[in-house]
Amino acid sequence: MAVDLSISADTIRLIVQKARAAAATLGDSFEGGHEGDIEFDEDTLSDSHHHDGLAEEENDDLSEEELKELIDDLNVDEAAELVAIAWIGRGDYDAEDFETATTEAKEMASGPTSSYLLGMPLFPDYLEGGLDALEL
Repeated sequence: MAVDLSISADTIRLIVQKARAAAATLGDSFEGGHEGDIEFDEDTLSDSHHHDGLAEEENDDLSEEELKELIDDLNVDEAAELVAIAWIGRGDYDAEDFETATTEAKEMASGPTSSYLLGMPLFPDYLEGGLDALEL
């Protein structure tokens, strides 16, 4: 059941790719032990301040920041459709209920769409499932 979208299927696929890249970066960060873990070596502490890890930390967040910007730059209709597609992929709605899901997404919107979607643990999988269900 193909539908007419304000947001292009290619844009949704790009969001899926960036979401997977951001998730992989977060996974690597946690496994590497440098995200949230701070260790001080008393022998190497000095009065001079420098932080060798700043560039690395910025790289960790780059994919997620790009993803947030991409999602938050969508207009109201595109953002609602993206949420509706995720809901369809998650099984909250059937493909036939796309218009209803989109309307509900607009009504429930209360903050940044990126925050809501990135809060879904399987967000890229849901988008892909929604695209498949809608035959896009």
